[in-house]
Amino acid sequence: MNKKDIGNKNEKLAQKFLEKKGYKILDTNFSTKFGEIDIIAKKGNFIVFVEVRSKSYSYFGKPFETVDKNKIKKILKTAQIYISNKNLQNLDVRFDVISIENEKINHIQSAFDLDYLS
Repeated sequence: MNKKDIGNKNEKLAQKFLEKKGYKILDTNFSTKFGEIDIIAKKGNFIVFVEVRSKSYSYFGKPFETVDKNKIKKILKTAQIYISNKNLQNLDVRFDVISIENEKINHIQSAFDLDYLS
């Protein structure tokens, strides 16, 4: 399995995980010129933008540690476009990271927020 196939498999795993926890998946792999968001879901009054990261080894840290400042900026800009395009300004927004290591899922809620750009 190549890197893209592994990424797709883990994104599906993350989607199933979220659905079991009561999230409604609105979109996957939403892409703009600024970047891509792996999963966009809704739970309660929250729209949740989810970055999925995975690694098969932890020699150089955990998967969630690979979400750096540049990636966060891309996610935030892409989320703002999604919110505007879908007229979702009335919902609360949350940014989560799902970290998958050897099929073990770590769900980090509110990993960062819109104030990160300030």
